[in-house]
Amino acid sequence: MGEDGIVTDNGRLVLAGAPIGQTGDASPRLREALETADVIAAEDTRRLRRLASELGAEIAGRIVSYYDANEVGRAAELLQALQDGRTVLVITDAGMPGVSDPGYRLTTMAVEAGITVTSLPGPSAVTTALAVSGLPSDRFCFEGFLPRKPGERARRLAALAEEERTMVFFEAPHRLRPALEAMAEAFGADRFAAVCRELTKTYEEIRRGGLGELAGWAAEGVKGEITVVVAGHAPDVRPPSIEDLVDEVARREETGVPRKQAIVDVAKGAGIPKRDLYDAVHRS
Repeated sequence: MGEDGIVTDNGRLVLAGAPIGQTGDASPRLREALETADVIAAEDTRRLRRLASELGAEIAGRIVSYYDANEVGRAAELLQALQDGRTVLVITDAGMPGVSDPGYRLTTMAVEAGITVTSLPGPSAVTTALAVSGLPSDRFCFEGFLPRKPGERARRLAALAEEERTMVFFEAPHRLRPALEAMAEAFGADRFAAVCRELTKTYEEIRRGGLGELAGWAAEGVKGEITVVVAGHAPDVRPPSIEDLVDEVARREETGVPRKQAIVDVAKGAGIPKRDLYDAVHRS
């Protein structure tokens, strides 16, 4: 920020939400912003030009590529344009910049520099999938993409095993089956979920069921953009016994969590002294 925390009179950063499937979902404000921005930073410049053509927008500003591989270096260049008083519009292939897409680094830099940051809201695969999943939407968390390596993925899911909020994930189609199998292992094969494929597009498909059942369906091969919505953990009515907690420690150890950390986490979650659980684990 500028001196004394006051926003300085620089340019303006606009984070533009792009349609996730249907061009008709784009807002009139997006068309106007594409025509008036001084610089447009696009994840894919070819897709940007196609979108502009479909919207009937005539781009007069400079177009630059802005994707994962060049995000760090390009952000400094874009920040300079903002400090020179330019309006910079960031747009990704679909959805909102910064949500599992480039945009976060530049936004942080702009905020720290005292530059105005605003947004053109647009469609989101996260909230669209949540809305059609049939799962509770009053409280949810977005987990993005799971780690690619099986061990890291198992550890991430183990940490979410007792998450009570509905969970939303992105996943690549070729990794969907192992991801669902890992979820079934961590959360239980009967945990309800919805796999949302090609949302808003011609071949939109939503499959609902237990994680085990969905993993079997995905074994046949799935194509397209994938969003997975998973029911949160429903806590047991009865408090877990010390034997249950010892078993939980062992299960977490099997996923790679160190025993000491597993004991601390499980004891904290159960609301018992960690010494009591430590003793029980070493007696078993």
